[in-house]
Parts: sequence; C-alpha cells; structure tokens
Amino acid sequence: MADPKTDSESLLNAALPFAEKMLKEHGEFYPYAFTLRADGTTAMVAGYDGREKPPSRDIVGLLKNGLRVDAAARKIIASAIVSDVLTTDPSTGVKSDAISVALDHRDHYSIVVLLRYTLKNSSLNVSPPTAQKGASDIFPQ
Repeated sequence: MADPKTDSESLLNAALPFAEKMLKEHGEFYPYAFTLRADGTTAMVAGYDGREKPPSRDIVGLLKNGLRVDAAARKIIASAIVSDVLTTDPSTGVKSDAISVALDHRDHYSIVVLLRYTLKNSSLNVSPPTAQKGASDIFPQ
C-alpha cells in the first residue's frame, strides 16, 4: 500500500464501524482486532478464551499474542486492536468513555487513537480523535 500512516488510517476506517454499531445496539463491546495484508485486504479478528464474560484485558492479551504470531510470519503488515475504555481528558481531568484503537505497522509506526464518546438512548456522539504514541508491541523490532 502507500505508507505506514496511510495504511494505518485505512485500517482505522475499516475497524471503527463495528465498534460504533455495537455501542449503538448494546452500549458496549468486547475488544477485537483488524488486520491489513500486503495485498490491501482487511480481516476482523476476535479473541475467545472459553469464558462467558472475560475481562477485556484478557481478550486484548489473546489478540496481541495472535497478532504477534501473524506479524512474525509476515502474514500482516498492520494491525488495529479496538477496545472500549475509560479515559481521562488531560486538558480537563474529566473521565469519559472512549473507543481506543491501537494501531501498529511493520514499518515501525505505532499510535493509539482515542475517540471519546457519549451514548444516550442509542444515540452515539463521538468527539474528534486524539492520538498518542503507541507501544510498538506487535511487530518485531
């Protein structure tokens, strides 16, 4: 594809609609991932550990482990882990719900995009995204 930032933006755009749909319909969602292959195709990835209601951090761990295997095998060029988080706005100190999208690219691009949201009567209002440096923990350095 184009470059790491463009690839990651494309993956973000592919991954977000499912989170928004789940929030509108269920008020929450379990973490999931999207991957990008070299041919430009995307795929959704879910994690399941056998429990009915596992902690989200456990599902994120499963997703990361699976993505690391695919990255090491060069099956993917980018990944996005999407989760529903509680975050604090650094400028106001106010806590709010947010969609977190941890994007990692094989070309050493890693960023976490936060989209704060409010949900009232199945009406979802998403604020403009903010971004911070990611952990770079999917693709080997």
